[in-house]
Amino acid sequence: MISIMLFAGLQEKAGTEELKIDKDEMTVNELVESIRESDVNLDLTNVMVAVNEEFVSNPDQVIKSGDTVALLPPVSGG
Repeated sequence: MISIMLFAGLQEKAGTEELKIDKDEMTVNELVESIRESDVNLDLTNVMVAVNEEFVSNPDQVIKSGDTVALLPPVSGG
């Protein structure tokens, strides 16, 4: 099982702090596609993905069950 922590607007839109995907291993790209195809209906455009507290730049990076995964929306401020 892969657990994904949601932050800011993603958390509010999903109505939960965490999503779970019943897989033991998948790539970052597969994870994003799985969430897009789910009933959660989140806009993942420009969302940053962190695995084990490091931002991911390679969409083919493998995520394994037990990894800490976080989705962070773009932030604006002044």
